[in-house]
Amino acid sequence: MPKTITRADLGDAVYQTVGLSRNESAKLVEQVLDEVVDALIRGEAVKLSSFGSFMVRKKGQRIGRNPKTGQEVPILPRRVLVFRASNLLKSHINRAKPPTEAMAKPAGEPPR
Repeated sequence: MPKTITRADLGDAVYQTVGLSRNESAKLVEQVLDEVVDALIRGEAVKLSSFGSFMVRKKGQRIGRNPKTGQEVPILPRRVLVFRASNLLKSHINRAKPPTEAMAKPAGEPPR
């Protein structure tokens, strides 16, 4: 299972790269994340160059179906968070080979 990056990991990366104290680095990460959340709550889109865009989309009420019973149930209107990766991020992801994928191929198998 791949590693999950946490807020603490991000704070540590800022600490090692920028040279702020660990507490200041953690605060900086929190402030950035808080600003992103606040902007999304206000209905603003958040665009991070070379990374992607976050936006909140409104979904209207619709009729759904309980998969267990088959009974129709109303799904109330709600707001959902949408992330759209930039083309640069997509190309970086597709260019990099995860280590597990490289190890999973048996020897002698032709590349895809």
